[in-house]
Amino acid sequence: DDYTTMEFVVKVLQTIFYKNKEQAHSIMMLVHETGVGLCGIYSYEIAETKVTKTINLAEQYEYPLKCTMEPS
Repeated sequence: DDYTTMEFVVKVLQTIFYKNKEQAHSIMMLVHETGVGLCGIYSYEIAETKVTKTINLAEQYEYPLKCTMEPS
């Protein structure tokens, strides 16, 4: 989307998905350029929790950031 800042996406990747700065920046750029990025492969329960935390944090900051989980 054109509203969620790159800095916010990096923050989410670092705090919720535990990516280091370089990994977070790389994923953020992939999302920026292609519209989609893989944050990790998790069990269903963990993935569901991370998606919920991401959506809640985005809503708190009033960003329309999307986060989904897909079966592998």
